[in-house]
Amino acid sequence: MDTVTAERRSEIMARVRAKDTRPEFVVRRLVHGMGYRYRLHRRDLPGTPDLVFPARGKVIFVHGCFWHAHAGCALARMPKSRQDFWSAKLQGNAERDSRNMRALRRLGWGVMVIWECQLKNLPRLRARIGRFLDA
Repeated sequence: MDTVTAERRSEIMARVRAKDTRPEFVVRRLVHGMGYRYRLHRRDLPGTPDLVFPARGKVIFVHGCFWHAHAGCALARMPKSRQDFWSAKLQGNAERDSRNMRALRRLGWGVMVIWECQLKNLPRLRARIGRFLDA
């Protein structure tokens, strides 16, 4: 059973954004501070990647652990209410992500996914991003 009213839940869910999220801003600041320049949300690419590095042929997605069903992550727990809906929704999101990443790789793009939970260790993330973009 949900602990808030249907109206309140609707207000909460209406504020969930697809881009310009807090985790995305953290990654943008980190990448910019490392000296890399990028484009945002190129709609002509499959999945509309969050950060695009055209000269390097690389893209970065910043995924929320819940919304993109990060396997084995505590932040990706299944809601207790409407489990049939959420199971189908989250599985569909994960399948769409996989299709988009395959399409990008077929087009010759290098793809990196940064999960929301990985923002807890910024030095490790900085090193991982540097290896990805310099490869």
